[in-house]
Amino acid sequence: MNGPEEKQPARVAVTPKQAGEALRQRWPWVEPSVWTDRMLTALENGVKGDRWFSLSDKVESERNLRRAFSKVWRNAGSPGVDGQRVESFERHLEVEVRKLQVELRTGTYRPHPARRTYIPKPGCAEKRPLGIPAVRDRVVQGALRHVLEPILEREFAAQSYGFRPGRSGHDALRRVEGLLKEGYTWVVDADLKSYFDTIPHGRLLELVRARVADGRVLAWIEAFLQAGVLEEMNGWQPTPQGTPQGGVISPLLANLYLDPLDHLLAARGLEMVRYADDFVILCRTAAEAEEALATVRGWVSEAGLTLHPEKTRLVDATQRGGFDFLGYHFERGMKWPRRKSEQGLRAKVRPWTKRTSGRCLAAIIARINPILRGWWNYFRYGKRNTFERLDHWVRGRLRNVLRKRRGSKGRASGNDHKRWPNRYFEQHGLFSLLAAAKLFRQSRV
Repeated sequence: MNGPEEKQPARVAVTPKQAGEALRQRWPWVEPSVWTDRMLTALENGVKGDRWFSLSDKVESERNLRRAFSKVWRNAGSPGVDGQRVESFERHLEVEVRKLQVELRTGTYRPHPARRTYIPKPGCAEKRPLGIPAVRDRVVQGALRHVLEPILEREFAAQSYGFRPGRSGHDALRRVEGLLKEGYTWVVDADLKSYFDTIPHGRLLELVRARVADGRVLAWIEAFLQAGVLEEMNGWQPTPQGTPQGGVISPLLANLYLDPLDHLLAARGLEMVRYADDFVILCRTAAEAEEALATVRGWVSEAGLTLHPEKTRLVDATQRGGFDFLGYHFERGMKWPRRKSEQGLRAKVRPWTKRTSGRCLAAIIARINPILRGWWNYFRYGKRNTFERLDHWVRGRLRNVLRKRRGSKGRASGNDHKRWPNRYFEQHGLFSLLAAAKLFRQSRV
């Protein structure tokens, strides 16, 4: 005779609302003004032919354009070639959004050329070119990104970390550190020469077409790529290739172009860690590293790109010399901020701590503290002596300012250290990298 029947748990039907909530949890970063529960379901399950149709209406919707502007507003930034500032666009937001809608729907939208400017590269005389789009074009690019990013992100490889939702430079650094500890100490330290400015448009658009079938969306992307740049002294310059750094959609397109390389190396069992165009491949042996480099050379040549001949090399990370990646230097089981990272911090602090500064000490400290905190937030995993050295340098700059105001010439000397000891600057609220490092290490114990 059977015993008493076990009670079975009651079946609970999953409602569409619950299913939608689960999808939102898996895709928390997608733009809700674009991605409905129905679209997210299609994103997870896949669409017919793996190509998406009818996306242009999502791009040009008023809600999407307004959401795109809100992000442009948060990022602020300089005006483009038309001189319009974010504040001006905001004052006439309703009119500006409506105008963009009409232009996008009627096919009359034309992006302005990007305003070409150059920013210094830390630690060298070279400068990095940036293309600053007009505010209106940043809004449209943002609206496009809201629509395209989930479609492309769904297929991006795991070893890509740059400019991707939920991923950061620290994630990439942890992966590198983990692989080194596992014995992957032969490193292909690769550098793509002028990557953003040399991406072939035709090949890039083919990669977009493989996922997107909406002709208007493709036309907008092509228009951005071919809008050219405007330089103050050289006038308008065409952009037959590349996707200028500074554009809202450029990082997404740059990731898309390198995605086939990510998957190729993963299929061959190679451990690559990539952040945008900066990547390393970690191997167990020199022979494996040489083979990996040969694979990369072949793919890069076929893709119409160029490896920097001087900056691309093989490195034994267990020996002196090591390699740099994402601002850190890795060598013999350790890592610390590379020399250029320190030079970059000094270059940012130096203009605010000139001996001839007319600002009071409190104003100077208020200006440089955010710079120091920002640098610390990224480089907090560095070595103690780095923080000691930089703290000493910053205080020395401030002592020079105070010494000048007393009518003394030259740099701060021993007596100045007694007159304005370290505690003096601490009492005035100066951010200390070393003190922050001590607290950080205590919190991790």
